Amino acid sequence: MSWNMNNNRQNYPYQNYQQYSQQPQQQQQQFHHHNLPQYPSYPTNQPYMPNPQWLRSVFDKVDKDKSGQISSNELQGALSNGTWKPFNPETVRLMIGMFDKDKTGSINFEEFSHLWRYVTDWLNCFRSFDRDNSGNIDPNELRQALTTFGYRFTDSFLQILMKRYDREGKGHVTFDDFIQLCVQLQSLTNAFRQHDTDMDGWIKISYEQFLTMVLNIAL
Repeated sequence: MSWNMNNNRQNYPYQNYQQYSQQPQQQQQQFHHHNLPQYPSYPTNQPYMPNPQWLRSVFDKVDKDKSGQISSNELQGALSNGTWKPFNPETVRLMIGMFDKDKTGSINFEEFSHLWRYVTDWLNCFRSFDRDNSGNIDPNELRQALTTFGYRFTDSFLQILMKRYDREGKGHVTFDDFIQLCVQLQSLTNAFRQHDTDMDGWIKISYEQFLTMVLNIAL
């Protein structure tokens, strides 16, 4: 099975926003010179980190059962996607899985602190592409965001993304679905890149390798 992402040498979006955001400006410029996209796949702003006591008070309010751990249900109830509807449970489970280092199915205060910064980064990123301040990302804004991240997709594939992540069927993507879209897209890209050893945008894999690659990512 062969997949083609580009006829030319593939320029992959940058893999790790945390590593990229922590690099000095001089090193960030060096990435671009090494034939990598100028922009990463994740937001790079360094958000203001609140007082630990304040963040602890937030954690305690979210931790409804006072277990010292925040479950996916508790986290979903504390998050807002800018609409009156609950935060996408798939996105919540995805983020819990990313920050649940001890694999308990919930997050402690330290893990919550990292997740808080992660969501704040994404919120700043989302707002920067929501040009009309609608609280949603429309197809043109999504195209601009993905192009900025370094992706080069056809119109037909962008339509597939909109159809997949537009849960409300209104022609736009909400904040929570935008996080899910970008994280899953990056996971797929990283999995593809592991097989694309010559960086030409082509891979040749068996059917079982394909299934393994897809099922091992955060979907």
